[in-house]
Amino acid sequence: MGVARELGEKVVGLDWATVDDEALHWAKVGILDIIGVTLAGAPEDCVRIAANAMATGRPTSGDDGPAMVFGFGRRTGVLDAAFINGVAAHALDFDDVSNTLGGHPSAPLVPALIALGEEMGTVAPVSGRDLIVAYLAGFETECAIARGVNFHHYEKGWHPTATLGTLGAAAACAKLLGLDADGIALALGLAVSFSSGLKANFGTMTKPLHIGQTNRNGLLAALLARDGFTANRDSFEHPQGFFEVFDGAGNYDAERVVPGFADPFNIVEPGLAIKRHPCCGSTHSAIDALLELRHRHGLGPKNVDHILSWTHARGLTHTFRPDPKSALDAKFSVQYVLARALMHGQVKIEHFNAGAYNDADARAVMARITAEPHPAPEDISEGLFIGEVKVTTASGTVYSLALENPVGYSSANPLPAGAVRDKFNDCAGRLLTADKVAALGDAVEALETLEDIRALTEIVADAGLLEETGALASLSTAAG
Repeated sequence: MGVARELGEKVVGLDWATVDDEALHWAKVGILDIIGVTLAGAPEDCVRIAANAMATGRPTSGDDGPAMVFGFGRRTGVLDAAFINGVAAHALDFDDVSNTLGGHPSAPLVPALIALGEEMGTVAPVSGRDLIVAYLAGFETECAIARGVNFHHYEKGWHPTATLGTLGAAAACAKLLGLDADGIALALGLAVSFSSGLKANFGTMTKPLHIGQTNRNGLLAALLARDGFTANRDSFEHPQGFFEVFDGAGNYDAERVVPGFADPFNIVEPGLAIKRHPCCGSTHSAIDALLELRHRHGLGPKNVDHILSWTHARGLTHTFRPDPKSALDAKFSVQYVLARALMHGQVKIEHFNAGAYNDADARAVMARITAEPHPAPEDISEGLFIGEVKVTTASGTVYSLALENPVGYSSANPLPAGAVRDKFNDCAGRLLTADKVAALGDAVEALETLEDIRALTEIVADAGLLEETGALASLSTAAG
């Protein structure tokens, strides 16, 4: 039996009875977080451009389709909504992280599932429980495959959020559609050919574009499989299949994929990582270490002479950016984010507004920051997120602190109580009124009681969010 079919059987075996209290809690955390950051990301230029591109050449059809495009207060076809909302979900690089995946697990799943659930709801309502089970199925699938291919997959230059996320999205959408094990294997066989995304595009609009494509392509694979479109169900282990092409001989272990699937749920152990800072996760341990030293010793730009930062070599390959050239580039500059942390005691969404990366004061602090690869062993707790900083003050005093993982990056070290909801309130509140934010947050926190997930998007449907730009005006149901 091939890997795709084995995964299909595991996904079919997940149902509401298999969702324990911890898995339920973390699933709702992940869904709440991704909805919040999607709303906050909706006004970004990359989302507007993506929406306009999808509309190019299509006849104007008004508000047409079953699926909400977050931030625009408009509806369109499910594939287009999954794509645009997927771009928005990752536009700020503020969405959750998985150490196993080596990327962002929820952004490839939730936009596609909500769009599909809205369309399915025109025939029969999709419940909150249905959404939770499908989300967990996708989460476990992408992390299961990651166990077999990482970290060579990551180091080779693939963007796992995109490559593995496409496979997770296919499994999640196939689960929501009620496909059997063979149908899910077929969806995965299709998704293997849709899988793509290179880390070379980190720091540009193409990184969130990856996630738009992940949602659209995973959903498309499931829809095609439902209707009998053919693919090779052995496309993982085939001599020219996923494992050999993406990783190469000797660089993967197919035997690690299926065993342990959802036992325990990966979202529980090692757990879901919720970001405190709206920038690349590979910088977060260094940020947290510097913030702690700042708090303990009253540090600031006026009394700090130099900062030496160490982050894992895997992460430093895309975060060593001493001279960021754009706001998106700055999200991947460990020098820039540490400068902001020292200056303000936090790293905020506003620090990545247009032009902020060229702020003279920030540049002056960046000039005093050196970044080097951490000497930690390659296998230290899958130490992708390890970080350490050494601060030398103007008087010559030296302070240092090392963290293996940032706060919030495992279920054993979660964010403080209320912090996830506070983050959601801040993100969603950038577009919604306070009463809408509260209603939406409450609905997600009670998601397992929701009879129809369309209640979530109805909360934002009449919010009058973004100014009309012409985008979406010509997106039609037939188009997506």
